[in-house]
Amino acid sequence: MTARFPQHFLWGGAVAANQVEGAWQEDGKGLSTSDLQPQGIFGERIERQPGDFGIKDEAIDFYHRYPEDIKLFAEMGFTVLRTSIAWTRIFPNGDETQPNEAGLAFYDRLFDEMAKYNITPLVTLSHYEMPYGLVKNYGGWGNRQTIDFFVNYARSVFSRYKDKVKHWLTFNEINMSLHAPFTGVGLPEDSDKQAIYQAIHHQLVGSARAVKACHEIVPDGKIGNMLLGGMLYPLTCRPADVMETLQQNRDWLFFGDVQVRGYYPAYMTRFFKDQGISLEIEEQDKRDLQSTVDFISFSYYMTGCVTTDEEQNQKARANILNMVPNPHLASSEWGWQIDPEGLRYLMNELYDRYQKPLFIVENGLGARDTVEADGSINDDYRIDYLNDHLVQVREAIEDGVEVWGYTCWGPIDLVSASKAEFTKRYGFIHVDRDDSGNGTLTRTRKKSFWWYQEVINSHGASLK
Repeated sequence: MTARFPQHFLWGGAVAANQVEGAWQEDGKGLSTSDLQPQGIFGERIERQPGDFGIKDEAIDFYHRYPEDIKLFAEMGFTVLRTSIAWTRIFPNGDETQPNEAGLAFYDRLFDEMAKYNITPLVTLSHYEMPYGLVKNYGGWGNRQTIDFFVNYARSVFSRYKDKVKHWLTFNEINMSLHAPFTGVGLPEDSDKQAIYQAIHHQLVGSARAVKACHEIVPDGKIGNMLLGGMLYPLTCRPADVMETLQQNRDWLFFGDVQVRGYYPAYMTRFFKDQGISLEIEEQDKRDLQSTVDFISFSYYMTGCVTTDEEQNQKARANILNMVPNPHLASSEWGWQIDPEGLRYLMNELYDRYQKPLFIVENGLGARDTVEADGSINDDYRIDYLNDHLVQVREAIEDGVEVWGYTCWGPIDLVSASKAEFTKRYGFIHVDRDDSGNGTLTRTRKKSFWWYQEVINSHGASLK
């Protein structure tokens, strides 16, 4: 008999405010760092001018159309939806003492709509955006004051939604700050390691203080961290490759180590010494960091390889995370290697390391979809990808890994984070919009919509 997922397992999808909401200047919303990245995380940062255009300005207009979208998610059988709060809807410049009521009211309406269908909200406090006012006037997370501004924001939304939201995350893919400092911590892209790690330290303290505040304000709630699960394999069994892989995996696992264990691991002491980095860490910071997360959430899209062969590394520097391709894996059109078994491996590694529940909060396939003459969209490639990954989740559960749920990224087509395009689609629901902003925004169910509906309805028994 095929093993099933636990009865309490949460099934759903994940979106981010800056990739679906639009309404970028409505109801008092302030300018965010995401608004200054109209070409995406890895595009040019620009100062916005009146009348200029960014695809995220309207996105899929979730701000106005969320009732329609939530109803579609409910039709699929969602029991959880991961979304984020746009910090600048609550504190437009970041340093206000009182929150913006219109922004708070929007999320009240959103969470109430989800409650109508018994969909559990899983809410990220900061998903690849922060108030630009904090960057411009304070230096982003490079300034210790930003900790207080973030904690004030966190306490405000915890207090407002304590009866509606019981599952929280602090920062989306917090380790991405090493690759995209402006997106992660509001620093210039050419910042040195000293500046980036100091900003990361402030962010880790802010995260821990938010955890403490959540436990105080929402006593029956749970709050986790969120990692970009970038597990790396040695390209060869040469000891030098194995040791280099250990070191590079520690680059991102360090964030989990601090947030789960409550202190800096010893290997970072050596790293900071070797890199000539000297962090300003106050005694209160050390006490704050001891407020640790209840669970570990992560995204998983691909794995990569590590080698000490400089020629191989030079070739790899063209992709986002500088990962050497695995010769045994196929790749998507965007060069992301497809490795379902890597998800099981990652889940076992994280659970062995931390012994805390896991939550897979992003996993999906970006692909070009074709709308047929009859309006249908036959995305069997997406079905195959997700099926194979969910089979490995089931295997990890059989291994003894405790997993709370799975939210596919993104259940409805949205603006991609890396390049701010619609061409790269993830959804079970097609949205009629292109990279130039043309289209009716009409929602259409893809073939994968019905497939995921059956997966949820059968509690995973329909997986092949």
